[in-house]
Amino acid sequence: MAKKQEAEKELAAKNAELQGADTKVVKDTEKIESEADSNLIDEIKSNTWITPAGDFDWDADEKAFGNYSEAERTKMEEQYAGTFNQINQGEIIEGIVVSINSKDVVLNVGFKSDGLVAKTEFRDLPDLKIGDTVDVFVESQEDANGQLVLSRKRAKTQKSWESINEALENDAIIDGFVKSRTKGGLIVDIKGVEAFLPGSQIDIKPIRDYDIYVGKTMEFKVVKINHEFKNVVVSHKVLIEDDLENQKSEIVSKLEKGQVLEGTVKNITDFGVFIDLGGVDGLLHITDISWGRIEHPREVLALDQTINVVVLDFDDEKKRIALGLKQLSQHPWESLDTALEIGSKVKGKIVTVADYGAFLEIIPGVEGLIHVSEMSWSQNLRSPQEFLKVGDEIEAQILTLDREDRKMSLGIKQLTPDPWQNITERYPVGSKQSAVVKNMTNFGVFVELEDGIDGLIHISDLSWSKKINHPNEFTKVGETLDVVVLELDEENRKLSLGHKQLEENPWDTFETIFTEGSIHEGTVIKVGEKGDIVALQYGVEGFCPSKHSVKEDGSALKVDDATEFKIIEFNKENKRLVISHSRIWEDAKEEVRKEESNSRKKDAKAASTAVKKVKDSVEKSTLGDLGVLAQLKEQMEGDEKKSK
Repeated sequence: MAKKQEAEKELAAKNAELQGADTKVVKDTEKIESEADSNLIDEIKSNTWITPAGDFDWDADEKAFGNYSEAERTKMEEQYAGTFNQINQGEIIEGIVVSINSKDVVLNVGFKSDGLVAKTEFRDLPDLKIGDTVDVFVESQEDANGQLVLSRKRAKTQKSWESINEALENDAIIDGFVKSRTKGGLIVDIKGVEAFLPGSQIDIKPIRDYDIYVGKTMEFKVVKINHEFKNVVVSHKVLIEDDLENQKSEIVSKLEKGQVLEGTVKNITDFGVFIDLGGVDGLLHITDISWGRIEHPREVLALDQTINVVVLDFDDEKKRIALGLKQLSQHPWESLDTALEIGSKVKGKIVTVADYGAFLEIIPGVEGLIHVSEMSWSQNLRSPQEFLKVGDEIEAQILTLDREDRKMSLGIKQLTPDPWQNITERYPVGSKQSAVVKNMTNFGVFVELEDGIDGLIHISDLSWSKKINHPNEFTKVGETLDVVVLELDEENRKLSLGHKQLEENPWDTFETIFTEGSIHEGTVIKVGEKGDIVALQYGVEGFCPSKHSVKEDGSALKVDDATEFKIIEFNKENKRLVISHSRIWEDAKEEVRKEESNSRKKDAKAASTAVKKVKDSVEKSTLGDLGVLAQLKEQMEGDEKKSK
């Protein structure tokens, strides 16, 4: 049994050895076939070992075909391996132009077959000739016809992407050709890859015409790559900014305050002008353009205009430069007429109107302030816009003049007589006048008797009878009111006026009419949380507290309800009437209750008197009379119960 097992193991080992040998032979054959060179094949065919014609020579093995020594085999393998390049699909290799026809370019890439590339892919190389070396992309080792498939376009694109990525990583500069204009910018060709150049990244200054860049080769920096969508964004502006930054540092390092420079107007804004000083920008603020007041820089300057400016200030770190233009000319105050003094009259044009006053320009660069209080003799200050507007040419009087600080205050009311002179003669206390309502506040009404003469009617002096919460309930702006002069303060220019004083105080009469306890007809005109306002006769209003506005059926009074009210409080000093509706029916019920109570008391007294008389007469009665008396007593007691 053991011998049998050993024999089986030996047989299996021999089979395995034979299978391994077969496998090795197959692999060696495949290797030779894949690495065979045409010259080597020709050499083998020319060998006398191979029968040139006829059937296969089965005795070739006996004729020593393929029996090489180890050294010969090694030498031949080295020669064979060096004849072909190892080419992999998807890599970029070099090829030598061996032929050019009307359609294709034939390239020798060291492979078992030459490669063909369409001639159209060499349009950028019009001078291409045999022997030139070009890069190509291996798309496939062989197509259906066994032909090696190559592409120069894909090789260019892949190399371009590699160089673009390197440019982004290394912040390097890359060249590109501007192909065309598109919405918002330009299309740039970078070695076969299309990139987008936004309009804002073309130059540091706004570009109005993009077409002037089409067809130009320019330098760029890659600022963004979207690998998913194969999008590239480039910028030419950053290159300019880098150069300008270096120029700025150099220019700013040489700046001095007071230095006069030549510059070009680069941009105009509402607040000033940016001046290009040859690589660095400076700001010329609107207030430093002209000694005179201007509304917008465009009134004086225009784009691309070349001007001289003076350096007012600068910041080395932030590279900010403040420039001036007006400082190059003499200050207008220095040329102001020396004869002008306080009290002098001047003429000019209103250049600005503010809430507090207006500025009058006497000569360009010299202005004086007319405060609103100096526009009118009126003590009731109004808006300057009511008196003046920009562009008005007027005359004014100098009130203060400070040539050193270059300040001047003016007045226009001084050109007319002061209306407060002899005021007591024209508006004596107690006199009746006519006035126009100019303004209203919570506490009263400001009226104007004449230009410059204002007075106040306090809210308490508008009406004797009506309770006024705000003057607009009584009058309106522009309305004419008759008034009485109550007080006159000439020194402080104050007039206290009254309107109700035109009539006698009706509360003297009301005191005799609306006596406490008297009842009057009234109508509810307003319902509030604490009570109702009721209109009584003679235009008087009374206040009915909530607890006194309850009707007999328990409901509350409503607006427009007309009924009777009882006066429960009269205050002449405060002009206050407190009334009650509930008190009327409550008092009536109380009166009925009192009458019934008095009647019951009277009946009870009469019954008591009758009983007493009966008791007194019992002692004199007989037994026979006792029954009669008992009946009489019962009858009287029954009557008493009925009365109760």
